[in-house]
Amino acid sequence: MIAAMDHVQLAAPAGSEDALRAFYVDALGMTEIPKPPVLAARGGCWFRTGPVQLHLGIEAEFRPAKKAHPGLRVTDIEAFAARLEAHGAPVRWDGDLPGHRRFFSHDPVGNRLEFLEPVDG
Repeated sequence: MIAAMDHVQLAAPAGSEDALRAFYVDALGMTEIPKPPVLAARGGCWFRTGPVQLHLGIEAEFRPAKKAHPGLRVTDIEAFAARLEAHGAPVRWDGDLPGHRRFFSHDPVGNRLEFLEPVDG
């Protein structure tokens, strides 16, 4: 029986770790967590905030997915969108999910990310 989501892995091109760190730590406010040594040798980086983990693994012929994405629940979505924009990340609002405010953005290597907050009523 599945009990919880442990992490989501996204792909990234070789050599993008510094740009990923700047985005996931500075823009999103996540903390980088150490990879086990055998996995660290492969490159990439892992991030956490609360129970949420995102792993960025190196893919030799990387191309960002056009539609696939993690959905990240946030609080104070307006302030969060402004934070991303202040870090140069694009924000595209979408009103198609009933009961939620949400927007999409992309990390520095083009991975699509959804940010959403439930609304009352």
